Amino acid sequence: MRKPRRPLARRHIVLTRPGASVESCCDAVEQAGGRVLWQVPLIHGLICSCPGPASLAAIAGHPDVELVEPDNRVPLPRSLVQPAGRGLHLAWEEMVPWGVARVGAPRAWARTRGEGVRVAVIDTGVDWQHPDLAPNIRGGWNFLDPSLPPDDDNGHGTHVAGIIGARDGDGGVVGVAPRCDLYALKAFDKNGYGATSDVLLALQWCLQYDMHVVNMSFGQDDPSPSLARAVAALETAGVVLVAAAGNDGRPDSVDYPARLPTVLAVSAVTRWDRLLRTSSRGPEIDLAAPGRDIPSLGPGGRLRVLSGTSTAAPHVTGVVALLLSAEPGLRPGEVRRRLQETAERLPGLGREEQGAGLVRADCALGAP
Repeated sequence: MRKPRRPLARRHIVLTRPGASVESCCDAVEQAGGRVLWQVPLIHGLICSCPGPASLAAIAGHPDVELVEPDNRVPLPRSLVQPAGRGLHLAWEEMVPWGVARVGAPRAWARTRGEGVRVAVIDTGVDWQHPDLAPNIRGGWNFLDPSLPPDDDNGHGTHVAGIIGARDGDGGVVGVAPRCDLYALKAFDKNGYGATSDVLLALQWCLQYDMHVVNMSFGQDDPSPSLARAVAALETAGVVLVAAAGNDGRPDSVDYPARLPTVLAVSAVTRWDRLLRTSSRGPEIDLAAPGRDIPSLGPGGRLRVLSGTSTAAPHVTGVVALLLSAEPGLRPGEVRRRLQETAERLPGLGREEQGAGLVRADCALGAP
């Protein structure tokens, strides 16, 4: 039987000081009347529940505790949804979406299609039964209810996974890296909301199961010290992290975690190489990718068209998978440099709108 989740107002994330013991902080939580829910080695900390302000103050005052952070809600960016009959642009044989073609993925397929690369999708889950995804799904986890598989009850995660790695060869929509291994990490509910704690546990899972690249098509306005510590630790471990810049449509509005220096922040552009009106922008932008009228997979085997930076980020994730498949020894910093050095500079767009430019798989892999 599923245990009811505690209100976020009572859940907190505890980070330990350098050199301090996590077990010591666990003792501090219990002595203050709180309860340790999970230990998270990735951040050298833990997630706990606190009965009230006095308990929280006692934990925060412990000498081994660096800080106590509230467990905040994290939303998926609002995406523009269109009927599949509108804005559906496929390059040929109703198979290659325009965004996949625009980043040069088909030309890179002569060298690799993403074989051997493990890609984690932290999202609303994935439709495991979708014929274009099932051959590439290798596993996953449901952080909202571990007794259930990470099925998608929203549709966002399935759409994102399809852009990254929908299978080729069956006449359906194909992804950027159609032979990569996909892992569905369900950290967001049917309404598109998750929590910082669920994201942290998903990132911990990525380290534990040796993911190569992680897609994060979500974001929040406020900084999170625990999230910053987690993504920095993952990059040190050799994991490439890609995130949507956000859909605020204003200058200096890039969301977290895309705003963090160890994450590839992706803005969204249209078929005409213009910045998507709702795309966030700022000095943190690393790359641009297609993000308007993006056809991909939807619930029940149907096609679905979405717009937003949450559809741009998986194009970059797919390109990273192709690059790591072709050159598996690359470190995250080397991947970043390669993608930025080979990006296509779009005329009319500034540095804070496109970063280094439009990501290009063919140029990054040296494809003819």
